[in-house]
Amino acid sequence: MPSLDAARRRLRLSDAHVSVLGLLVEEGSVPGELQNAHAELKQAGVIDAEDKIVTDLYPLVSTLMEPRIIVRVEVTSPQGVTNSGAVVGDEFIFTHESWPGSHESEYVPAEPETLVWALTRTVDLHRDFTTGSDTGETIVSVMGRVDAVIERMETGTSEEPAAIAEATGAPVRLAEVLAQLNCMWRMTVVWKGDGAARTESGLAVSALAVWDCGLEGYWLRELPAEPVTEGQVDASSELRVRHVSAKELWQMITDLLPDGAQLATA
Repeated sequence: MPSLDAARRRLRLSDAHVSVLGLLVEEGSVPGELQNAHAELKQAGVIDAEDKIVTDLYPLVSTLMEPRIIVRVEVTSPQGVTNSGAVVGDEFIFTHESWPGSHESEYVPAEPETLVWALTRTVDLHRDFTTGSDTGETIVSVMGRVDAVIERMETGTSEEPAAIAEATGAPVRLAEVLAQLNCMWRMTVVWKGDGAARTESGLAVSALAVWDCGLEGYWLRELPAEPVTEGQVDASSELRVRHVSAKELWQMITDLLPDGAQLATA
């Protein structure tokens, strides 16, 4: 069920609830497949009997309808895939975080000065456990070896990394690092304006992909380089990951966000 915490301007909404709010603003009507979500919003007091959205939702709805920057964070772990991120508008910023197994996300207001901190929280960026170890180590292989190693580890036979590497044809170091894997995450930032990767639609994209490997630290996936499109990567695609520090990742996340000069004025 959706819910509203007016005191702290927090909301719990699913994608279906967000779609209903957008349709009510743009078209004033809701199709049949979204009637359940529509009814839940009424029951929660988010919209009234006449389908008017409560005043407390104006900042969020106005930001979702006309975003300047959209950040998507996709985290893949043994519990599945969760999607979090942020939406930046002309006046307001909201971050949102999902919970494994839940259809709803919590939307929370943020200030410009706290946006990077909020984004690092969605991926649980924390101090390095690998104190004293050198960063910069690189592992090279192909993407198919990653899947093979993970599948072998999921069999539950508790093989040593060296044995897994031999069975899959992967580098031993790759098996050692993946043996400590907590999750993989990708952060993608999209905006209308100028940027390193600009699409035909005029949208600019910046992104990075990281492995959080616990005691083995953080590993930045340099190849295949983000952003990647559907069908661009297969089992034979070259893999290159580099050991990086939490401090480096903080700066990389900061650099993903466009500055004022890169944003389109229209």
